[in-house]
Amino acid sequence: MNKAVIALGTNMGDRIGNLNLALRAISRLPNVRIVAGSKVYETDPVGITDQNKFYNAVVLVETGVSPLNLLGSCLGIEAAMGRIRTVKNGARIIDLDLLLYENFKCETSELTLPHPRMLERAFVLRPLSDIFPGDRALGLLYSPYLKELDDAGIQITDYELIIPEQENYYDM
Repeated sequence: MNKAVIALGTNMGDRIGNLNLALRAISRLPNVRIVAGSKVYETDPVGITDQNKFYNAVVLVETGVSPLNLLGSCLGIEAAMGRIRTVKNGARIIDLDLLLYENFKCETSELTLPHPRMLERAFVLRPLSDIFPGDRALGLLYSPYLKELDDAGIQITDYELIIPEQENYYDM
């Protein structure tokens, strides 16, 4: 089993409901078990600033699924929840990004790991620091990134992720 980190973001409709619906879908994936979740942060939009604020969080999973298959599952969850990709950095009901996959790096047209822009995004790094409060995240991110963040535009919410009970983790 490997560990992986998935980022979740939403700025349409019931934002906390969208995050928790996505978590339920992730928890139902075969050979994927949610190990930990971050706090939920409300963040200013990046790129297109004339839109609603986002709720952002990350989850740590253990998985026997390949990185490309895990990405495909995340894209499938997005589609099932109604995400339509029309405008880059535009409003979205859900965004699931595979950020890190333990002992795996790649750069292809389909997948780049670690995620190529995560070190530029405090809305990703702040939740990561909840899950990895020490010096590193899966051996890839070191303390300068996780500890010295500019938190402008990021506020912790009173909401918590609801990590569902998982029954299918060992299903093959």
